[in-house]
Amino acid sequence: MTYCVGLRLKSGLVFMSDTRTNAGVDNFSKTKKMFTWEVPGERVITIMTAGNLATTQSLISLIEERSKIASDRSATILHEHSMFQVARLVGDTLKEVIRESNSNDGMKGASKFKATVILGGQIKGSDPTLFLIYPEGNFVEVTTENPFFQIGELKYGRPILVRAFDESLDFDEAVKLLLISFDSTLKANLSVGMPFDLQTYEKDTFKVRSEVRIEEDDAAYAEISNSWGEALRSAFKELPSYK
Repeated sequence: MTYCVGLRLKSGLVFMSDTRTNAGVDNFSKTKKMFTWEVPGERVITIMTAGNLATTQSLISLIEERSKIASDRSATILHEHSMFQVARLVGDTLKEVIRESNSNDGMKGASKFKATVILGGQIKGSDPTLFLIYPEGNFVEVTTENPFFQIGELKYGRPILVRAFDESLDFDEAVKLLLISFDSTLKANLSVGMPFDLQTYEKDTFKVRSEVRIEEDDAAYAEISNSWGEALRSAFKELPSYK
C-alpha cells in the first residue's frame, strides 16, 4: 500500500509521500512515488501515485517518454495550457495503461491494475491547484471545502488533517501537520513506511521551493513524533470523565 497527501495552502502547495511497496508481509521494498516536471518561469507539475506498482511505473514512464520526444504542439504535460488540461491528459494516460494491461492478459476488470493519482502544480496564468485522478480517468479538483487530497492508506492520518488543517497555515506548520499525519499512519499500518518524500511549492515562483527525503534517523521527525505522543497522553489525562 502507500500513503500520499497533497495540501493546497494560500501560499502554495505541499506534497508528501511514503516510499514503501509490498507484496506480502515478508516482501517490502522502497520505491519513489513522487515525480516532478519543471519549466522554469512557466510551470511546475508534480504527480504522486498509489496502487499497482506496474501500473504506476508504466504511467510515469509513458508521461516522461512522451514529454521528451514531443514537439511544442504536442499534447504533453509540458505543453498543455492549463492544469485542467494536464489532469485530463494524465487521466487519459492512466486509463490507457490500465486498458492495455487488461488486454494483455485477457482480464475483463481493472481491479488488478488499479491506480490513483494526485496531480498538483501551477501553470503561468492560473493559480496553483490539485487534482485527484481515479483509475477510470475521471478526476476532481481541490476546493475551499476540500483543500487537500489523500491516496492510499488514508484513514489513519485523515483525522488530524480534518481537525487541524487550514489553508492559511505557513509551510512549516503544514509540514509539521503532515509529519503527524504520516506518523499516525506509520504506527497503525505496516504497509506504509519510511523514508518520506516531502516537497513544497511557493505560489507564482514556478520552481520547487524545497525537496527533501526524510529518513528513519531524522532527528526533527523523531522529536515531532515523540512530542505528539506525549501531548496526546497529556491531553487524554486532562479530559473530563464521562458521567
